[in-house]
Amino acid sequence: MIEIRSLFYQIDQKMILEDINLSFSKGKINLILGPNGSGKSTLLKCIAGSLKPSLGTITWNQQSLTSFTTAELAKKRAVLSQNIEITFPISVREVVMMGRYPHFEFQPSKSDEKIVQESLEKFDLLSFENRNYQTLSGGERQRVQFARVLAQIIHSQQETLLLLDEPLTYLDVNHQYEFMSFLKELSQQPNLYIVGVIHDLNLAAKYADDLTLLNEGKVIATGRKEDVLSIENIQLVFGLEAEIIIHKNVLRILF
Repeated sequence: MIEIRSLFYQIDQKMILEDINLSFSKGKINLILGPNGSGKSTLLKCIAGSLKPSLGTITWNQQSLTSFTTAELAKKRAVLSQNIEITFPISVREVVMMGRYPHFEFQPSKSDEKIVQESLEKFDLLSFENRNYQTLSGGERQRVQFARVLAQIIHSQQETLLLLDEPLTYLDVNHQYEFMSFLKELSQQPNLYIVGVIHDLNLAAKYADDLTLLNEGKVIATGRKEDVLSIENIQLVFGLEAEIIIHKNVLRILF
């Protein structure tokens, strides 16, 4: 279990996150929703360990996140951030191999090479594995980054955490649904935690198991998506009038 207790994050006089209390379980897709500026990405960075909370604790199986070394976290936690920039020429395959860097010292093993190959195949990247990453479109780059984080944690024998900050950016509709379906399949791995930030309420309703709704740095609702995505909560957080229907056991939101 990943638990966040009484977490605050402040920059100068501005409170970005205020009294956050959440928990995330394995074997689920846990998604965080909210308008721009609500603190979603900041919360994800705190969970990743790249930001230190002003107050509060984050524990992983009752062990403080701060007790893990950077090397230990790199083997257990993969992060897909927004707007990843690579400013030098590098092949697609080499970018995906970056996900294996925490697992070897000098040269990748046959196992590392096999995992990279599997990740490339999973995201249909084999046809341009030798292309310069910088020549790719935004959507293609995003798929390469998916493959990189997958390579970092796939087939791990220990508990792992996958953090996704707006992973659907740059993807067309087809690839958005394709990725979310893959994420649903991946979530069945017994030792994997998945926590992500997305904007599309209907994709969240279709694929998430649990949701957290943030607004102005505070948790408005958390738990089952059927409870979180209520007409009242959508009106409160997004200022939109919505109609909620359930068709073939899938919750849909109409605006």
